[in-house]
Amino acid sequence: MTQISIVGNITSDPETRFLPSGVAVSNFTVAVSQRQYDKDRKEWVDGDAMFLRVSAFRDLAENIANSVSRGQRVIVSGKLKSRTYEKDGEKRTVFEVEADEVGPSLRFATAQVTKSSGNGVGGGKVSAGDPWSQAPQSGGFGGGAADPHAAPF
Repeated sequence: MTQISIVGNITSDPETRFLPSGVAVSNFTVAVSQRQYDKDRKEWVDGDAMFLRVSAFRDLAENIANSVSRGQRVIVSGKLKSRTYEKDGEKRTVFEVEADEVGPSLRFATAQVTKSSGNGVGGGKVSAGDPWSQAPQSGGFGGGAADPHAAPF
């Protein structure tokens, strides 16, 4: 399977549904276009847009439903898949991405990330021993040592 990473804008709010097995599925389309500098016009212009359908499953699908919406710029990493179908007697092929990761692009925006409380792989409850779930203590890296002349490590 071909691994791909894309950056683009979501064209409409993700559609999330649940399969009969209870597995969550989110689908959305990402418009990807390369900006190029036009030397003659002395400005940046958008190139041709490519639209890729993205599918995500389980906890990732639920997190997408609660986190992203139309117009937001996202980064998607996943498996590129092709699907062939027939419409009006004509055979067509579409390319889709089965997402492993989806997140906001921080190039033109900021984001506040909240750890989900799901119990799937990669999510999970924060344990008392998780050092990333607590505020940094003074004296640590970037926190200012008690003795300003002490070695940083």
